[in-house]
Amino acid sequence: MPIALRYAARTDLGLGSKTRNEDSGYAGPDLLVLADGMGGHAAGDMASSTVVAELVHLDGESYGADEALAQLHDAVVRANERLRDEMDEQPDLEGMGTTLIAFLRSGNKLAMANIGDSRAYLVRGGVFTQITKDHSLVQALLDDGRITEAEAEHHPQRSFVTRVLTGRADDEPDLSLREAQVGDRYLMCSDGLSDYVAKSTIEDIVTSQGTPGEIADRLIAIALKASARDNVTVVVADVVDSTAPTSATPQVVGAAGAPPVRPDDTPPPEPRTPAEKAAALSREANGPAPGSQDEQDDEHETPVLAEEGPSRFRRLRWLGLGLLVVAVIAVGGWIGYSWTQSQYYVGDDHGSVAIYRGLHNSIGPFHLHSVRQQTDVKTTDLPSYYQSRVRATIGADDLPDARKVVQTLTTQAAACRSQASSCST
Repeated sequence: MPIALRYAARTDLGLGSKTRNEDSGYAGPDLLVLADGMGGHAAGDMASSTVVAELVHLDGESYGADEALAQLHDAVVRANERLRDEMDEQPDLEGMGTTLIAFLRSGNKLAMANIGDSRAYLVRGGVFTQITKDHSLVQALLDDGRITEAEAEHHPQRSFVTRVLTGRADDEPDLSLREAQVGDRYLMCSDGLSDYVAKSTIEDIVTSQGTPGEIADRLIAIALKASARDNVTVVVADVVDSTAPTSATPQVVGAAGAPPVRPDDTPPPEPRTPAEKAAALSREANGPAPGSQDEQDDEHETPVLAEEGPSRFRRLRWLGLGLLVVAVIAVGGWIGYSWTQSQYYVGDDHGSVAIYRGLHNSIGPFHLHSVRQQTDVKTTDLPSYYQSRVRATIGADDLPDARKVVQTLTTQAAACRSQASSCST
């Protein structure tokens, strides 16, 4: 039976400190793409939108099943090379990267490419299944049997990815080809959803009745209700009979759909870069984006204490309160310091990767951390993305967990040294 896709793409900035959306999503008749950019000031939004823009030309093309998989792979390779070109042209972009999930339809089959920790799920016959495998430290811990799935959901390092598109020649995605059946429902999401909302809750929503747009809206709403502090992006697609009504136009959301910033009354230039092309595609597909966003201001009132009784008693009262406060601060300080010494993280120590004990903070001249274990891994031997992670510090549950992070970094450094031309220092 010939099939078609009925789809919807949605995104939200989230409730964290990010001032721009680093996710990008695209949904079209034959192509679904989701990319979660990373790099912070190194332009994660540029990374995700660049990759999406390099893939959109696949939509609407007619490929055989095997050809579709090859075309998708080649497009991902070109997108990754484009990232390298962008970083070579603009050194301040060095260190950017992005996850990627992409589905390319060929008849009744879907070619899939996946790299990073964004996820794809399938509902078939009422059964909800994750069909991608995270390329992350937490997944490696799961594979080694060191943690359970329940522990993985709340692990502090669940955002530490081990493979993404960073412009390196060895950034290879997982590829697969699967049969699509009428009645299937696919969900693609960034970790702004999967890190903050329990899998069981996601399953309840995705398996419920509703159009792809309604399901996507509910997923965004539940992520915000869970106080998601990351960008949240979802793409939902139902497989339907080709004679059934389908979505009319492609949908582009997030960084790929953001209009370029221009001075007032300046006419838009012709799109040149992949990111600009994706933005132009979004405007053609969806029309102009809303020009305003509702904001809510929290008002805080400082409580005022009324003074009562003669001044002598007031002085005694304040003296007693002062002594009590000093005692509480002293006890609390000791308890707090003892707690800090049970914490571990991985960071840079004079150019080398090291395991630290304590917190990456100081109180005046006093440091709350010390080097617990030195390593022979040079920070500059790591790929640029991991260099920035180490310099920003990588938290760990305990000392064995910190050593596991070091093992991952050691592997990355070895791979980088073996392909020195593709690793920026």
